[in-house]
Amino acid sequence: MSESVTATMSEVRRHFADAIERARHEHTPTFITQRGKATAAIVDADEYRRLLRLEQAAEDEWLNRLADESEREGREHTITLEEMARELAQGPE
Repeated sequence: MSESVTATMSEVRRHFADAIERARHEHTPTFITQRGKATAAIVDADEYRRLLRLEQAAEDEWLNRLADESEREGREHTITLEEMARELAQGPE
């Protein structure tokens, strides 16, 4: 992936096709700013899917480590990975 480009929303509107081309052909993401803060990014679709797979793999690895640690600690009340993921997704009560 190439060095990223940062542009305001109005700049991206004026040069949207250029931002898409940079993402697709040069693998250069464009960060879109609003009021000086990056709020969105334009990235190549294949790169986005790759990042999603990496995120899922990292989360799966983390959940497996938690489950392994729990088993090693000999906790009496264990839950499945699916139950753990569901509880984590729900957040604190």
